[in-house]
Amino acid sequence: MGPILCFPDPTPAEVLLALTEAGHPYRCVGSLDAADAGEPDDGWAGAIIVAEGDTTDAITLCRALRKRESPISPLLLILDPDRVDDLSLRDDLFDDFLIRPIRMAELTARLNLELDRLGRGVGRQVIESGPLQINLETYQATIDGRVLDLTYMEYELLRFLAGHPAKVFTRETLLSRVWGYEYYGGARTVDVHIRRLRAKLGEEHAHLIETIRSVGYRFATTTHGG
Repeated sequence: MGPILCFPDPTPAEVLLALTEAGHPYRCVGSLDAADAGEPDDGWAGAIIVAEGDTTDAITLCRALRKRESPISPLLLILDPDRVDDLSLRDDLFDDFLIRPIRMAELTARLNLELDRLGRGVGRQVIESGPLQINLETYQATIDGRVLDLTYMEYELLRFLAGHPAKVFTRETLLSRVWGYEYYGGARTVDVHIRRLRAKLGEEHAHLIETIRSVGYRFATTTHGG
C-alpha cells in the first residue's frame, strides 16, 4: 500500500514525527480534491485526520473518504477534548480517535493496532482472521490448519478481501485492484473465482466471503454465518 494520508496541510509536526519514527510514509493534503489528486497508484494505506478546533472540516473529510468506492481504512481522527460530543452517532466515520494533546507513542500504537487488524502492519507477513491464515511470504493459505490448494488469482483475491475485512467491493473494483487495470475480463470472472474460493474454504467456512446483494462482496469479520 501507499503512504498514510494526513490532513490538514501542514499536519501537526508531532503526527509526522510519530509516523516517521514508526516507518510509515505519509503525504499531507489540505482538501478532498487534494486527497483524490494525490492518491498513489497503490492507494492510501490509511488516514490521520486532525481537527484543529472546529471539527466540521475534519468530519466532512472523514465522511467523504468513507463514501469512496474503496473507503480508506484505517482512519484515525484526532480532536480537542471539548469536541468529543461532535462524534455522537458518527462512529462509522472513523476506526479510532485520539484526544489532543497528541502523544506520539499512543498515536503510533493505535495506528499499528489498526494496521495489524487489517493485516497491513509494517513488516507483517501473515494475515489472520479466525480459522484463516494467509502467509504473505510463501503465498500459502490455510483454514483450520488445512492448506488450501489455490491458483495464483484465487490466492490474490482471498488475500485482498481478507486484508480489507468488512469492506464491500464491487466486482469492477475487484477486477481493477486484483486483476489489474489492463484486465479486460468481465465481472463474471470475479463471480467464478468467488465460487471456487468458497468451495475450497469448505461448507463450514464459505460464509467468510459474503455476497452483498446488488453491490459486490466482502470478507466477514466473524466466523458466524449470515
